[in-house]
Amino acid sequence: MIKREMYLKKIRDSYDSELIKVIIGVRRSGKSVLMKQIIEELKQKGIKADHIIYMNFEDYDYIDFTEPKKFNMYVKEKIKDEEKYYLLFDEIQNVNEFEKVINSFRATLNVSIFITGSNSKLLSGELATHLAGRYISIKMMPFTFKEYLELKKEKKEEINIDKSFLEYIEWGCMPQIFNTDSADERKLYLKDLYNSAILKDIIERNKVKDINLLNRVIQFIMENIGGIISSNSITSYLKNEKIQTTPDTILNYVEYITNSLIVNKVNRYDIRGKNVMATLEKYYLTDLGLLQLKKSPIEKKIGGRLENIVYNELIARGYDVYIGKTDKGEIDFVIDDFGERKYIQVTDYLSSDEVMQREFGAYKFVDDNYPKYVLSMDKINYSQNGIIHMNIIDFLLEEVNI
Repeated sequence: MIKREMYLKKIRDSYDSELIKVIIGVRRSGKSVLMKQIIEELKQKGIKADHIIYMNFEDYDYIDFTEPKKFNMYVKEKIKDEEKYYLLFDEIQNVNEFEKVINSFRATLNVSIFITGSNSKLLSGELATHLAGRYISIKMMPFTFKEYLELKKEKKEEINIDKSFLEYIEWGCMPQIFNTDSADERKLYLKDLYNSAILKDIIERNKVKDINLLNRVIQFIMENIGGIISSNSITSYLKNEKIQTTPDTILNYVEYITNSLIVNKVNRYDIRGKNVMATLEKYYLTDLGLLQLKKSPIEKKIGGRLENIVYNELIARGYDVYIGKTDKGEIDFVIDDFGERKYIQVTDYLSSDEVMQREFGAYKFVDDNYPKYVLSMDKINYSQNGIIHMNIIDFLLEEVNI
């Protein structure tokens, strides 16, 4: 398995810190592998094996320790001296009242704590209250395109970048999807991933009773990647399908879906007013491979897939990402890089004067000097008027963040 360096470098300087290292990501995106890579680096630093305590709460061996008192006792019994211990807990949300136990470890022991979870609400509620200012959070994504090519290189496969990119667009980027070349086996893997995310992270956690309605809402989101989605638009769609529900119910279901991390919600940013808006959000899939399971019009819209890939890449690089609102339209993405803004437009090809005008003209009402980009599949450089054009594959493979 390739080294997830883009995440390791974000937390490496904090290995010995009292800050709790929180890693969230959709199921099977590689969080457990990252934890093992952290353990290997700790050992390389000279940390003794008996001072590293790792527990994976998806592993049945630890089922008894999902009860907080037993979890607390198990860890404390393993601490034998005053030296620093390194505590690594995978899928911590499976532990009842884990917030209290983690905070107790932090407050009373000489430890460095790493936790992972597959629910975006991991840092909400009591844990957020106790840990305010005492943690760093990383959102882990499936493989970037660059990591995918590293995997092919590690497997000593012949690499054709253009062909590999088409495969990446079609099958997504979950780390285990490329263990087989069989389309049927890949679909079975994706189906199992979908069912585990739905059953464990949505239905069981939120006690959802109408599974058919939940699936229909997910289907609608998949059919409208990069489009504005509201509870009213989903309710109207379902009404046309003879399914009766209410906007409030839909709002709850959409929240459950985004909490499971299979879908990401992107807020709008008013470029002139410089504030984040609470309406007219867009949604993107964490993994495009899931479209293999839900036949939808987006499969024929390469532009929507490319937009989704660019969004996921920006999140993997650690940016805060928004949809940009201008006086006369919108910008696909506004990214925040420690207070510095950058703008990105995404399209498949700049195939006509009309498309060129649409993509470059989107910046007409953005009157600042922050960098502006147009990304497309074109291999000719169409940069103009200070707006930088880049080939999407070049953007995904570049060494330095834009």
